[in-house]
Amino acid sequence: MSGTAGRVALVTGGSSGIGAATARILAAQGMRVVVNYLTSTAAARQIVTDIETAGGQAMAVKADVRDPRAVEDMVEKVRTAWGGVDVLVHNALIPYAVKSFQDMTWEELGSKLDAEMHAAFAVTKAVLPGMTAQGWGRIVYLGTGLSRRPRAGMIALGTSKAALEQFARYLAQELGPDGITVNVVSPGPVESRIADDVLDDATRQRQVAATPLGRLAHADDVARAVAFYAGENNTFMTGTTAAVNGGMAMY
Repeated sequence: MSGTAGRVALVTGGSSGIGAATARILAAQGMRVVVNYLTSTAAARQIVTDIETAGGQAMAVKADVRDPRAVEDMVEKVRTAWGGVDVLVHNALIPYAVKSFQDMTWEELGSKLDAEMHAAFAVTKAVLPGMTAQGWGRIVYLGTGLSRRPRAGMIALGTSKAALEQFARYLAQELGPDGITVNVVSPGPVESRIADDVLDDATRQRQVAATPLGRLAHADDVARAVAFYAGENNTFMTGTTAAVNGGMAMY
């Protein structure tokens, strides 16, 4: 198989925002895209329709990525239709509490850590056999700049995503000999996720002022970085984190 044409990409949380933008870009590059979703049935189907109208191939599959059995069933559906998953983009956003540590319970912090890692563990376990068997695979996890640069109230998200980033590095080391790369795309604030990131207008203006490129990211900015990691052009990058933040933080 040459190029990305015909590769099968599973995008978790693919019905909106970064996930939807990624699904469209990967499809435009010739991949067959699985749009995973949990509750947004109409939105996921619309993404599939958009991709098919543009001449691509896509399917929408409902599954809670925190449930290993649901994940296995999803991957089996894909395997039956298209063969194994070549590319995993794990983008699904697990809900989390926004509050200070002083006000937070262990249940709030611990449940986010557990759910974040359980989802990453489940989806990765499900797709690895096919990637290992063919000696080629691409895994991309969506992180956050908050894992390195704290912001008030975001300890649950930042801590859980920091764990995910280190998880990715360990996988990169282990899976490299099997021809599988593992990388993280770490966005700063994204215009389409402002509500999720709890940015009021004053905070947003401060973020823009601190960004050398003079704006917040758009979902497509992040999706393009994901698409590079997911494709054939990424021949020698693994265990890395791409900060897509317009220069707001440089590391």
